Amino acid sequence: MILTVCMSPCMDVTIELDSLNVGMTNVVKSRRTSFGGKALNVAIGVARLGGAPYATGLMYNENGYAFENALDKEGVPFTFVWNKGRVRENYKFIDNRSMLTEVNDVGEEVQKEKADEVLGMVRMLSAKSTVTVLSGGLPRGLTPDFYAKLVRAVAPNSLKIVDASEQRLFSAIAEGVDLVKPNLDELEHTLGRKIESKEDMLAGCNELLTRGAKRVLLSLGKQGAVITDGVHNYYCKSMNVAVNSTVGAGDGMVAAAAMQLEQDAPLSEILRAGVAAGTATVMTTGRTSFTKDKFNEVIANLRVTEI
Repeated sequence: MILTVCMSPCMDVTIELDSLNVGMTNVVKSRRTSFGGKALNVAIGVARLGGAPYATGLMYNENGYAFENALDKEGVPFTFVWNKGRVRENYKFIDNRSMLTEVNDVGEEVQKEKADEVLGMVRMLSAKSTVTVLSGGLPRGLTPDFYAKLVRAVAPNSLKIVDASEQRLFSAIAEGVDLVKPNLDELEHTLGRKIESKEDMLAGCNELLTRGAKRVLLSLGKQGAVITDGVHNYYCKSMNVAVNSTVGAGDGMVAAAAMQLEQDAPLSEILRAGVAAGTATVMTTGRTSFTKDKFNEVIANLRVTEI
């Protein structure tokens, strides 16, 4: 079982327009609402790959039923800690150049008692899990060091994947994690410096390894991704495809990487599957995750090289 822990579920409202003109009237071409959050998207990706996901974390009384219905439809079992209020709503505006502009809600504040309930849930469920994924933001009321508490709550038998940035990432990897998946922007913001060359990129990954990560899967967007354990470094170029939306691409990458890590796959296969899932996600219209058929189509055309 692959456990995913979502501390910050969200309603994503994706709006497509010809162009986003600030200070002017904009006409919507299409609008869709999805019920997710990074870790919930990972759980859906695992389900679509034929794996055994389980979702936990925080949920909210006023509109959480919509998330339960969405997970039920995807075949994802779940147990949540319920909090007062509504799930936050995030707005994603995509123009005709596939440029994404995001406006994220801050959501409800969470009390310490509810956060402690989540830690107890993680202790119990991770004991039955081969992999535990800690992914996404934190709600108001929780500080970045809560990620360290989450890592410590994971059972010793469960491999740990973290998809977070800045102090949340630093606090997590200080406890020791098996894989982290920043993208290039997140790595720059986390380390506080620009990354302008392959040497800079590998040096940045090695800093995360030194701080406690065993593997770093670095997403490079449409250029593909790199993976390293400090000894071996691999690169996989993405296919040149039509991009429908970049929403959820990183979560698809984490889902596929979790499946490969669960199977004790080599670094190169973790990378190849991750790039395939990320690419398949951006090709898939109207969803926050990929289809297995699209994943299989893409992965058959990807090659990994050692760098």
